[in-house]
Amino acid sequence: MFFAKEHIANHPSDLIGGTPLINLECILKEKGVDTSSGVRLLGKLESLGPCSSVKDRLGLSMINEAEKEGKLVPGESVIVEPTSGNTGIALAFLARERGYRCILTMPETMSVERRLMLLALGAEVVLTPKEVAVKGAIAKAKEIIDGLDGKGVMLDQFSNPANAKIHRETTGPEIWRDTAGKIDIFVAGVGTGGTLTGVSQFIKGSKEHGCKAHKKIKTIAVEPKEQMLITAAKGGEKEGPQGPHRIQGMGAGILPKVLDIDIVDEVVAIHSTEAEETAQSLWLSGLPTGVSAGAIVAAACKVAAREESKGKTIVCVIPSFGERYFSHPMFAKIKKEAEEMKKVALPHPEFDNTQFGFPTPQG
Repeated sequence: MFFAKEHIANHPSDLIGGTPLINLECILKEKGVDTSSGVRLLGKLESLGPCSSVKDRLGLSMINEAEKEGKLVPGESVIVEPTSGNTGIALAFLARERGYRCILTMPETMSVERRLMLLALGAEVVLTPKEVAVKGAIAKAKEIIDGLDGKGVMLDQFSNPANAKIHRETTGPEIWRDTAGKIDIFVAGVGTGGTLTGVSQFIKGSKEHGCKAHKKIKTIAVEPKEQMLITAAKGGEKEGPQGPHRIQGMGAGILPKVLDIDIVDEVVAIHSTEAEETAQSLWLSGLPTGVSAGAIVAAACKVAAREESKGKTIVCVIPSFGERYFSHPMFAKIKKEAEEMKKVALPHPEFDNTQFGFPTPQG
């Protein structure tokens, strides 16, 4: 008798990585892109991780490296981290798994769903003013650490080398393997810059990190049109009013140290409204995603529509699952519809509807 080898995870963190690629041809067609040219758009579904975001990889990498270096001691150290939500969720579930107290600071604009997840995972949440975005969350985290008598540890996702490292070691190789090396263009949003940097370093090559060059691909960074810091850093011009935006998870208001700006070949800026519209298209195609995925896919579709993209394979990152964004403004209309729904009467005479609060047996 044949018995298959057991494949059983012992911890939630054992399930991090190994996410699939999905063909997004339906979105290309909806955007009017001629797919007969041979262009392909593939989405890397990081939304299928144990806590449903690409930040699961980051959290695991930062904690593992900090433990190796002796900076984190289970049962003693306190993780204190500024976050826009998903990194916090990853750190919260890993903190429970490893035995750490976890305090997270985040801008007040982050969705209620994210706050609920953090609290449900046992983390402590501190909200900071929206006007100063992540800068305020960082400042508050440092203040909290100062009051923890040396036990507080900020893993600092925005500058921690473990950030890009995990994507060089896992995400990049997975994309290379699953496309059979056929990737031509890589499109990713920039929150910390770790995913874009690490994947690109693995595929393009990096002498500094011992990565051989696999292929000369084009790396495209996506940022909010309302906050074009990377565009400016690359010598481009900002377009339109600059300030707050609605694309949670990117455009943190800082140029992160993790981001290798030189590895970026192009920056595509997407307005919050277009990001929301594309996210809704992804939902209606059967892929519940967040607004950041909408921005990334919108940018990737623009790239796919170009003449020079004929026959090319474009891979973009789907960073997180969409169920944690229902309080976001993009869902305001259907949220209102859901809240105003009324029950209907059941068939009479089989049922007497007065038993269910209706005025007559018929309803």
